[in-house]
This record gives sequence, structure tokens and C-alpha cells, in this order.
Amino acid sequence: MKADERSHLQRSPQRPVETSRPRIRAARVLLLLPLAACAHYAPSPLSPAPAVLAAPDAAALSQAAATIDRPYLKPLAVDLAAPLDGNAVAVLAVVNNPDLKALRERAGISDAQVFAARLLPDPTFSFGASKVLSGPDPLPDLVGALGFDLNSLRTRGVKLAQARAAARQVRLDLAWNEWQTAGQARIQAVRILALVRNLTLADATRANARSLLDRTQRAAARGDLAADQDQAARTAAADAEDKARTAERDLAAARFELNRLLGLPPQTSLLLASPAIPDVPLDPAKLFAIGQVNRTDIKALEAGYASQEAATRKAIMDQFPTLALTLTGNRDTAGNLIVGPAIDFTVPLWNRNRGGIAIERATRAALKAEYEARLSQARAEIAAAVSGILVARRQRDAVLRDLPSAERYATATRRAAGRGDLALSTAETAEQALRDKQILLAQSDQAIAEQMIALELLTGTLREAWTQ
Repeated sequence: MKADERSHLQRSPQRPVETSRPRIRAARVLLLLPLAACAHYAPSPLSPAPAVLAAPDAAALSQAAATIDRPYLKPLAVDLAAPLDGNAVAVLAVVNNPDLKALRERAGISDAQVFAARLLPDPTFSFGASKVLSGPDPLPDLVGALGFDLNSLRTRGVKLAQARAAARQVRLDLAWNEWQTAGQARIQAVRILALVRNLTLADATRANARSLLDRTQRAAARGDLAADQDQAARTAAADAEDKARTAERDLAAARFELNRLLGLPPQTSLLLASPAIPDVPLDPAKLFAIGQVNRTDIKALEAGYASQEAATRKAIMDQFPTLALTLTGNRDTAGNLIVGPAIDFTVPLWNRNRGGIAIERATRAALKAEYEARLSQARAEIAAAVSGILVARRQRDAVLRDLPSAERYATATRRAAGRGDLALSTAETAEQALRDKQILLAQSDQAIAEQMIALELLTGTLREAWTQ
């Protein structure tokens, strides 16, 4: 044999190795493609220092308020320097409340769960190799298997229905929290206006008590008054001072609470517009019927019950055999190629998922009882709110009936005291009686305004829709 032929035969076995390299590279690429589509982890650490609540971005806040989409709110351009009415306060609460922002972020979890319920299960793959240590067969034993979880496909529809109902419940609960927060902010605004009014009257009472105490002390020092009259003046002045201080503390606390609900810094000073008190007819039965239709918390309970119905159905489906299909391929040590399917299933002999079914049925019964209890509670709270409003209206009507005569008497006594026909203390007593009635009127107005908003919260809709 010639030398060039021998060299050719020596190089020829290496050619298949060279041509197989592109195939190996292609196989590696195919194996790495699924990894490229996988999600990657990125840390998101918490801040060790508490966040400082800063003044909100006026432009962003106004944009969010102008584009808000809620059936009970009117979009508007928010101006914190202008007086805010009830709608503006409610819009600010829904847009900027920190707790609502956190709830909206948490609502994304339910959307992710719906997305997860739609996904098909990934197949499983296994591979094994066994080397022959002794014996006549020269080949290693190779085994591969590809498995499919058929049970997940069977229950996919009911799990998706359960996830969708749970997501609807979360969204409805979020809507109910927004509605409640908006109402609480409106109540707080009404309370602030009433406390400002009460503080003005309390300051006038305090000034009057101080003036009377000063005159009484001078007269007692001259010996013109007895000691018990001086003590009575001191007690009245201390009581007036205490009421004025209490009014100041209540007003400061109410303003801080309103700023918290609106997501504003505690030092923010807001101007509030006085709300009107419409005389709306109140029928507890009709208002309860309205609440059944419009309250999102009741709808959320219905969605939660629907989710539990799906969970109960899935538990009953799980009592049947679970199926798994596996396709296996095997090359034994003698070189025989074997291919065949394998079916894996549970035998419902003793367990039959009876425990899971019992749990889901008990949970469904508990949700049904909770739903009925919420309806009963709503009916009772609406009736109590209507009764409270009617009582406050009667008190307000009584004060308004007596107020003109008290105003005339206070004016007349002041004029008489100015002419010297009456003692100054008599005029001050008449003016204090007038302020007492004005305080009662302010308290009645506050009670009516707050309970009307509370009744709106209980019915799940604004009072304008009660008569529609």
C-alpha cells in the first residue's frame, strides 16, 4: 500500500467527528433556549428607614383626580389652596390614600393567580444510563421517559373558575375599601367644620367667663359680693376653659386624621366647603334593597362563595383516580430498542379525598352563614342610621324653633345693659343661653351630616340615587 493511501485511511475516521460538531452545537442551543425564556431574580430590599410623607406632586395628583373613574365620584382638577367640597375630599382619599395604594398593589396577586391557573403543566423528562460491569452484553443500558400530568388538565377548568371568582372578590373588596375610605374622609371633613364652629362658640364662652370672673373677683375684693359667688365664677371659668381646650384638641385630631386619610403631610392646612343638608325621605326597607344591589362588600361575598363552590367541585373531582401518562424508551444492554406508554393512577379505595371534601363543604357552609349575617347586619345598621337621623332632625327643628326668641332676648338684654337698665351679668347670661342653643344646633347639624354620609356608606350609593 502506498504511503498517501495509508495516510488517507488514517485521517478518514476523524471526519465524522468533525461533521458532528455542528450537530452538538445545535443540540446545546436547543437545550439552552428554554433557559433563556425563564424569569430571572432581582432583589428588591426594604428601606431600613421609615418613609417620610412628603407633599404630593400637585400636577400628578391633579391629573389622577381629573381622570378618576368611579361611579360615585366626579372627576375634577384638585386645587389644595381652594375650598374642598365632599366630592373633592373623596377623590383625594381614593387617589392618594396610602392604605388604598397598598391594597391596589395586593390586588395584583389575584390577577397573577388567574394567570397561573390558565397555564398548562410542564411535561417531565427523565434519563438514565447503566454501564455493564461484567457479562457478555457490550452496550450500556439507556432509559428515557417523558411524562404528562393528565389530572391537571382535567381540573384546569374548575381551578380557573375558582381563581377568577377569587380575583373578582379581591377587586370588589378593594372597591368597598375605597368607598369606605372616601366616606370616612367626608365624615372627617364634616366633623372639622362642626368643630371649628364649636370652637368659635367655646372661645366666646371662655372670654365671657373670664370677664365675669375678673369683675367678680374685683367686687369680692371690695366686699361687694360673697365668697360663694366668687367660687361659682371660678368654677364657670374653669369649665369654659376646659371645654375650649377640649374643642381645640378635637379639632387638631380631626385635621390630622383627615390628612392621614388623604395621604397628605400632617402639617397640611386645608380649606373645606360647608355641605348642604338635603331633606331626603328615608325608608329603611327601600334603602336596604338599594344596599343589596349596590354594596360591593356583599357582591364580594357572593364572588367568594362562587370561588368556594368551585373549590368544593374540585374536591369532589379529586376523589376520582388521578391520571399520569408516561412515554418510555429503552435500549437494553443487548441493543434491543423498547418503546411503550405507562399509566399511573391512584386507586380510590380508602381515602377518596373525603377529608378534603368535608373541609370544602364546611367552608362553603361557613361562607353562606357569613353572607346571611352580613345581610342581617346591613339591615339593622341601616334601620339604626335612619332612626338616628330622624331623632337629630327633631332636635334640630326644636332648636330652630326656639332660636329666634333666644336671639331677640339676647339682643334686648344687651341693649338694656348698655343703657344701664339691666346688670351686665344678665345680658351675658342671655347671650350664653343663645350660644348654648347655637352649640346644640351645630351638634344636630353635625349628627345629621355624619349619619347621612354613614347611611350612604351602608347603602353603597350616594343619596341622590335613593329616589331614582
